[in-house]
Amino acid sequence: MTKILFVCHGNICRSTMAEFLLKDLAAKAGLTHQLEIASAATSREEIGNDTHPGTKRKLDEMHIPYTKRKARQLTKADYAHYDFLFGMDSANIRNMLRLCGGDPDGKIHRLLDDTAHPRDIADPWYTGNFDETYDDVLEGCVSLLDRLF
Repeated sequence: MTKILFVCHGNICRSTMAEFLLKDLAAKAGLTHQLEIASAATSREEIGNDTHPGTKRKLDEMHIPYTKRKARQLTKADYAHYDFLFGMDSANIRNMLRLCGGDPDGKIHRLLDDTAHPRDIADPWYTGNFDETYDDVLEGCVSLLDRLF
């Protein structure tokens, strides 16, 4: 089983969108039992909060199922548990490296690093553009599945 953790600043917008989107893509491809997928934050600002309403609206619009959840912060134990940890932007990567004590096993990457156009995924908390974030997250998740399977 391949274990994947998506990480963003607060664990209420981008990382949760990626978590639920990849779960949906995996289910449609018959890969659910081959993947463990979760998400976490680099900050403590949103700990305990559910997914952002803008993310829920976009997931609803795209008919992507999601569940009630509580934001949590990335831990060193997560680094040991997961095979891949995907941050959404360069700031996430810096904070992930700090929280994990480095990346000796090469597990930490930006989600869009292995796509045709490597880049950060903008935070819709600031931009308000959940459509653009969804498009970027979808690109990253499709690329990830292609690489893994």
